[in-house]
Amino acid sequence: MLIGEVARRSGVSARMLRHYDALGLVRPTGRSGGGYREYSDEDIRRIFHVESLRSLGLSLRDVGRALDEPGFEPAALVADLVRRTRERIAAETELLTRLDRIGAAEPAGWEDVLRVVALLQGLRSRSAGTRQLAALASAEDAPVPVEALVEAALTETDANVAGAVRWALAGSGARGAALLAEGLGSPSARVRERAVRSLVEIADDAAGAPLRDALAHPDVVVRRVAALALGPRGVAAAVPVLIDMVAAEANDVEASDALGALASRPALADRITAGLVDRLGSGPASARRRLAQALAEIPGDAATGALTRLARDDDHAVALTATYVRGLRTRPDDVPR
Repeated sequence: MLIGEVARRSGVSARMLRHYDALGLVRPTGRSGGGYREYSDEDIRRIFHVESLRSLGLSLRDVGRALDEPGFEPAALVADLVRRTRERIAAETELLTRLDRIGAAEPAGWEDVLRVVALLQGLRSRSAGTRQLAALASAEDAPVPVEALVEAALTETDANVAGAVRWALAGSGARGAALLAEGLGSPSARVRERAVRSLVEIADDAAGAPLRDALAHPDVVVRRVAALALGPRGVAAAVPVLIDMVAAEANDVEASDALGALASRPALADRITAGLVDRLGSGPASARRRLAQALAEIPGDAATGALTRLARDDDHAVALTATYVRGLRTRPDDVPR
């Protein structure tokens, strides 16, 4: 079969077939009656073998080795192809992500495109200072996509840069809150904590629902950060978590303050008192003292009555604490002796 017919039937161009011939990869082994070189059936099979191996990403040099070296082992070459393919896919995926984010910024002109590209590169810089400047600039005068800021918020390890990124995300509204809420499902505890701390900074009401959901999160850190944010905002669902924090001595001062803020609503004061008293029935003395101290922040007769009873507690330290705390709420003559 002459070269033109082989090209038509195989789909490999005559130019490529000549290139294979020049490299010694596939050479016509027959001759026609007129003296023209012809491809035998075996030559054509070799052409298809070459094309099959090329489709896997092998170079022509590696194709020749695979076909001609009897001791050639394909495993190492295939593993190398897998590695290179993954690297290429990762690079293409990163490029696609960058293009999507530039498109999301809706640049008005190439100056906007270049500014967004510079800030995206800045957020990925090895320099903490450069990342911080990029985050601050993105909040001030450049349309950096929310997705890029959320990615930075969930991965940033430098405390100063993380603060700048959270500040930049503060005005991201529903889109930022939704993306950060996805971060709460991460298998990494650090990512979950970064996600909830970033959600706290979003003043928009859109962050309220994810934070309320976070009160029931299996990660105790996520629950506590959400409760400390929601308590001062008057969210009653934060009460159980805040009481747990007081008992566990986990930001117990801030938790007591948040309970005090919630207790300014009369309907909640007695509920909070009941929750604190219920926890006072068990646990180590140190936890019971903290719970008694927390009652100082709760107004109302129920809290005063609870402190009066605790002033006679069998645990001397708890009784002293309750006596002192009650003394802050009443006239000295009313303190039990």
